[in-house]
Amino acid sequence: RSFHAEGLNRDWPYVVYLPSGYRADQNRYPVLYLLHGNNGEPMDWVTQGQLQTTVDGLIARHEVPPVVIVMPQGGTDWYVDRKEKMETAFFQDLLPEIESHFAVEEGRDGRAIGGVSMGGFGALRYTLEHPDMFCGTLLLSPAVYASDPPPSSAARHVGVFGDHQFDAQIWRTLNYPALWKPYFARPWRVPFFIAAGDDDLVIQAEASLLYTRLREAGNPAALRIVDGGHVWPVWRELLPAALRYTLACVH
Repeated sequence: RSFHAEGLNRDWPYVVYLPSGYRADQNRYPVLYLLHGNNGEPMDWVTQGQLQTTVDGLIARHEVPPVVIVMPQGGTDWYVDRKEKMETAFFQDLLPEIESHFAVEEGRDGRAIGGVSMGGFGALRYTLEHPDMFCGTLLLSPAVYASDPPPSSAARHVGVFGDHQFDAQIWRTLNYPALWKPYFARPWRVPFFIAAGDDDLVIQAEASLLYTRLREAGNPAALRIVDGGHVWPVWRELLPAALRYTLACVH
């Protein structure tokens, strides 16, 4: 599907998973937004992450509730208002689009978010900025860094954090430590499922650090480090546990 997003001033495609037996005229379903990685596609969740089979199975075994899952196209925008107004479009265009076309919950208790790699960067930011809007968050090998991104990070090369070359000042204003104090000044605490592969050296260390900081601050979080690198087989393996943990928040 795609729709015209005012914030982007263009058509914006997204993929939707509907649970078996979905009926628009019955009850409202919880909704999970999943953000893909740098240069990825929304369908990666389905084709490489085997999302459909995984979620079908979890629902059939009553391990998660029937859920609608929305996977928008993020390109290489890092889900921030830089190259395009991607963050503005997410909240002002995509959420209303989904809530008007699908039978989904419209309150915090029925909405969760997650992401892989660059999508983890986006999901973490959106949660820290809008804890009143999400009840749970999953981060798979998130491209999150407590300071500046390493030389190998795509964040330095995509033309998002700086017009011609990487600008550390722009990065720092958008990076999660800048959102920490405002988040903890508000009443909501969102549980985070954080996971990475042990061969993904920088990211598994940064993921563990984020987990530690959340727990030290009294915020619920879970951490899983599994065998493997920064690849879909790792995320596919982590998905069932991530979904069970994150969707436990929905009512």
